[in-house]
Amino acid sequence: MSPVAGAAVRDDVLAVPFAGGGSGTAPLTWGQRAIWHAIGRTAPNDHYFNLGRVLPLADRGAPVDAARLVDALTALVLRHEALRTRLAELPDGSPGQRLHGEGRLDLVVRDEPDPDRAGRTAEELLAELSGHRFGYADEWPVRLGAVRHAGRITHAVLALCHLASDGHGAEVLVRDLRLLVRRGSAGPVSPRTPLELARRQAGEAGRRSGEAALAHWERGLAQAPPTMFAAPVAAPRSPAFWTGRLVSAALPRAVDALAARHGVSGSSVLLTAAAALVAAGQGHRVAAVMPIAGNRAAADRRTMVSTLSQDALVVLPLPDDPAGTAVFTDLLPGAFAASLAGYRAASYDPAEWDALLERMARERGTEVHPYCCFNDMRLTERSAAPGGAPDAGELARLRGRTVLDFPATQERVACRYCLHLTGDDAELTVTLTADTAYLPPEAIHAHLRALEEVVVASAAGAPPRLADLGGLLDPSRARA
Repeated sequence: MSPVAGAAVRDDVLAVPFAGGGSGTAPLTWGQRAIWHAIGRTAPNDHYFNLGRVLPLADRGAPVDAARLVDALTALVLRHEALRTRLAELPDGSPGQRLHGEGRLDLVVRDEPDPDRAGRTAEELLAELSGHRFGYADEWPVRLGAVRHAGRITHAVLALCHLASDGHGAEVLVRDLRLLVRRGSAGPVSPRTPLELARRQAGEAGRRSGEAALAHWERGLAQAPPTMFAAPVAAPRSPAFWTGRLVSAALPRAVDALAARHGVSGSSVLLTAAAALVAAGQGHRVAAVMPIAGNRAAADRRTMVSTLSQDALVVLPLPDDPAGTAVFTDLLPGAFAASLAGYRAASYDPAEWDALLERMARERGTEVHPYCCFNDMRLTERSAAPGGAPDAGELARLRGRTVLDFPATQERVACRYCLHLTGDDAELTVTLTADTAYLPPEAIHAHLRALEEVVVASAAGAPPRLADLGGLLDPSRARA
């Protein structure tokens, strides 16, 4: 038996061998190059980008033992080339990727004598496996774990390197692993592989599509302030980056109601609220936000496990409103259209993107970068929760259960405002990681409270005036 670093218990470590897969080298895909740049800017705290998933296996179906899980994991690794691909230096010295046809991964199996604690133990194991950076060139990009009770596996654990997968790819892996464990098969494989995509993007067709995407960026950035957060307002805390978290049962109901009422997506409702609040708080008449785009509209990419996601650009001009009568919901139709345009232009060469921002900075005499990010990590294909539109009373009762806290701090993140969404129909978790020089901790919580208030009040039929949004960000203001 062998211990996991930092763990107080000893665990079994089982071999997960694989052989017979393809091999080869290729450049990084554009999505991989984008995350590799972000990793470089965040190191040595780049474990921030690691992804993790826990798959319960004791909830239904036949009991699963360790041997069955090992067989399923071997099939998963052979099925998805990203899991057996490491960073490699290409002959020209640039970073690339090398696919391996055979090898061995380790599976850390932790025994839990209390069945009621198995889920918590799985989360603890995930935290251990994902809590330190990957060795990108000499370590497989997935760390495997499992929790076992009385000889049966209760949970499988996947800790993923972001060079191998984005959030959508992680969901594909969980779905496929569940099918491989239960049925021994997961159906057809993705028709395109990461290496094929990388080679296409490096060719002439990739150059043309990348240029069209960056033209959208240039037009949008020209309309927006150079950055959404131009000047520090306080001495940074130590650590400098704080993560605020709001857990709300009211937000899912309110978001679904607004999306249905205005014919937009729920994600765009939340993006619009965040953008409008940032603009109001910083005194801008135009908001520029960089949502993470999945880049999976093409059918041959929907089940590919790779890092396809890249930053999109959504530019939202606020209306001229001398009378102060415009309200939040007036923004939704235009913001939805701007979001669609931004997501269509979210696949491009990151090196050319860097060059564009450098050129625009020279032309404008100041750094050009929104430093305002939005990441909806929920499944994109989701329907509204059943039950009809909520009334004001129901939303008020649900809001009474909202929890607000600070779950984490970090020393370095390559942004100033990063909003992340997770959750389901029952609760929505919104986390805001921000540079405390630009958004002190009290301002982080004020943004989260205001986001909930704007959306919930709008769903209840009382959308706030745009002229009043800045007042909602007053940290001393008690939540209504």
